[in-house]
Amino acid sequence: MTQCFFSFTETRNRCYRSMFAGSGLRSTVTDLKDGTVMHCWEPKARAESKPSLLLIHGLGANALWQWGDLIRHVAPHYNVYVPDLVFFGGSYTARPERGERFQAECVARVMEAKGVRRVSLVGLSYGGFVGYCMAAMEEGVVMVERVVVCGSGVCMEERDVKEGLFPVMDLDEAANILVPRTPERLRELVGYTFFKPPPLWWLPSCFLLDFIETMCRDYEQEKRELIKALAKDRKISDLPKISQAFRGQCSTCGH
Repeated sequence: MTQCFFSFTETRNRCYRSMFAGSGLRSTVTDLKDGTVMHCWEPKARAESKPSLLLIHGLGANALWQWGDLIRHVAPHYNVYVPDLVFFGGSYTARPERGERFQAECVARVMEAKGVRRVSLVGLSYGGFVGYCMAAMEEGVVMVERVVVCGSGVCMEERDVKEGLFPVMDLDEAANILVPRTPERLRELVGYTFFKPPPLWWLPSCFLLDFIETMCRDYEQEKRELIKALAKDRKISDLPKISQAFRGQCSTCGH
């Protein structure tokens, strides 16, 4: 398939980086000393008078793309922290864990390393699973005060997929959509993700392929393992209760 001579995805990525920097954030890397390295955007100068806000992205692009349009609105009012989850952006691990609890522990350790002790969080799609898990963690020094979950099926069970409550019939099909390899799959993902999907039918496939090559190829197998681990043996009876103020929003695809 023909590729674009010019990467619009990389150009857009640079624009988002400039937007984050212009909003008072800087790019940082934290080595957790266990084979895990986490990238995170943090305030250039933390204001003690502001509360801390943690933004946890979902599957798909890196954190820049998923929070780029919001960051300028929240940065004036909060000390904003925007990590890349493991296997996204600049974060990775040599460890075998793939569950959302491992992701939550990594994010919590980054916050602890940065001296953050109290935080409210917003989790988008897969990030909602991670955020909910982080809020339920009893150990650790980081206290989650408020939780907002957007487009996350935290109450789903493994059997829900098999019983037809989602647009896919099994986790392999879900992974093929959520970690797309072709422009057709990316169009399908966008159709499920947005309430009013943008009309991608007119966009040449080379632009979509450019996005896939830039955002989806790295750690492709590991991302598929994250999706499968999310639903494996999942039961609502095992869902931990949280005491924080909680707001949720439904999703049709649960990612």
